[in-house]
Amino acid sequence: MITVETTQDTGRRLAALHAASRSLTALVDGLSEEELKQPSYADGWSIAQVLSHLGSAAEISARLVERGRAGDMTGPTREEMLPVWARWDALPPLGQRAAWREADARHLGLLDSLDAAERTTMKIPYFAGQIGVSVYMGYRLSEQSVHGWDVAVALDPGATVPEEEARLLWERLDLVTSRFHDRGTLRRLAPARVAVELTDLRRTVCLDLGEEPRIRPEEPADPVATVTGTADAVLRLAYGRNRPGVDAVTTRGPVVLDDLRSLFPGF
Repeated sequence: MITVETTQDTGRRLAALHAASRSLTALVDGLSEEELKQPSYADGWSIAQVLSHLGSAAEISARLVERGRAGDMTGPTREEMLPVWARWDALPPLGQRAAWREADARHLGLLDSLDAAERTTMKIPYFAGQIGVSVYMGYRLSEQSVHGWDVAVALDPGATVPEEEARLLWERLDLVTSRFHDRGTLRRLAPARVAVELTDLRRTVCLDLGEEPRIRPEEPADPVATVTGTADAVLRLAYGRNRPGVDAVTTRGPVVLDDLRSLFPGF
């Protein structure tokens, strides 16, 4: 469930990106303009604004993939992104949906067109640095799946991150928790090892609160606390999307749910 990122995952991640796109398309295609204006789970964003965010990201990301293909390792700059964001922000809700469809399809088509050699050796100048294609797809799937859930749960309170997407996101969750967390909360809680019981997978892993919050694949021998929940619910907790009283996540011991919500505020 938790693995080192390799190019062997490229095909699975690309298939999941396509599946996530199809799922989101099915959710939003029939929505009226007023329905697109309703709030998503993403703080302060409507459903249309989530689509705008995903669409502008697809446009910018496609540009970076093209640079990588050409051997240009120039990374993204705020100066080049500002006009892209402004253009997307100025679109009406129906326009944001239509533009998202177009940008998303172009981005996926570009990834589909990469040959075996490119998928193995090519580097992409992404926000996280110069990364391989498989790692890049992991970043894009993280964005697509989690924001897809932001839309899905606004329309269906019982929505979850699809099983295959959740499995792939768990494989790289250590990268997420170690990079995106609240340092003040970490200083208060660390050092500590927390057992994470994933009820649907019948597996226990370790949340190691040290210099960074790390997900370890082994069960901790001496946990100070225990978190229990489904793989989907715990995944979303780590992405700042826990719903108190709704998601079936419980804790035992001195590290409580509010601590974890503070540790992982989301992005």
